[in-house]
Amino acid sequence: MNLSVFVQFLEVRMMRSLLVAIVGLSLAVAIPGSTLWACPFCSAVSQTLRQEMKSMDAVVLAEVVGSGESETDAEFKVLQIIKGDQLIKPNQTIRAAYFGTAPKGSKFLIMGVDPPELLWSSPLPVSAKAIDYINSISKLPDAVNKQLEFYLQYLENADSLLARDSYDEFAQAPYADVQALKAKLDREKLLKWIQDANMPADRKRLYLVMLGICGKPEDADLIEKMLRSQDPNQRAGLDAMIACYVTLRGGDGLKLIDELFLANKKSPYADTYSAIMALRFHGTDGNVVDKSRVLKSMHLILARPELADLVIPDLARWEDWSQIDTLVTLFKTADDKSSWVRV
Repeated sequence: MNLSVFVQFLEVRMMRSLLVAIVGLSLAVAIPGSTLWACPFCSAVSQTLRQEMKSMDAVVLAEVVGSGESETDAEFKVLQIIKGDQLIKPNQTIRAAYFGTAPKGSKFLIMGVDPPELLWSSPLPVSAKAIDYINSISKLPDAVNKQLEFYLQYLENADSLLARDSYDEFAQAPYADVQALKAKLDREKLLKWIQDANMPADRKRLYLVMLGICGKPEDADLIEKMLRSQDPNQRAGLDAMIACYVTLRGGDGLKLIDELFLANKKSPYADTYSAIMALRFHGTDGNVVDKSRVLKSMHLILARPELADLVIPDLARWEDWSQIDTLVTLFKTADDKSSWVRV
């Protein structure tokens, strides 16, 4: 074996070892954990009311009865104890920091920790509908799919608190539990919401994931029109849109994704990255397209050296060493624009 061949052999072995070593860390960021969340393309805005109440020692519904000792607090009378009836009594007056203005009788959700002298959270104003909602979630069963069935009816509720909280519950739920809701998902509503130009991108992503679960093959035609659109509002939530399209169209759907985003060197970075995120979904948990076909699309990114580092950890994680010669070349020829390939 001559020296140059031996050096190349060592480079291949070292690169493979390096990839194996870093892939866990890289994908811990890109694809956290082994359990896929319901919306792998969006994240919860905050803790849900259910989670917050579970972590607190006391939870009450109360009404404003007067101002406190300073301009930054107020007095509240406890109307209902949801949690912590051993720590607080009905009609008890409590003082909590409050920076807003509210007429007497306004209702609030207040939570406390660290008994016996409870520290109260900032009071959250609640409507009559929200009070019913809070009482309902305090009695929900432990089964996640049963909880999600309840939250499903509030996703586009006129009360923003309820709509946001139910979205956050879905954003954090296991994908399998959302799949179990297939018979409960309203396809017509999802199609309407997805086409709403004013729909926030995070919510649109969730609805696209849901459509992938309950949609019909012909729905892919609508998604394709959105993918081809030059209107940014139409293409909001592009990563989930691509994943939904491929779910509905199957492996043949990747031809369009290759054409528009992966093989197309004029495709903007954000669009290409969205496509890669969708491929990760289908390479791990989508269970619709054979992984070998997903890898074929991933390989197209290696022809774009400035972006190749985005897919190298995925190839290593999936133990696809078919492109190792290409990676050696990319490593050797890396410049200022593609230096991340070497990392």
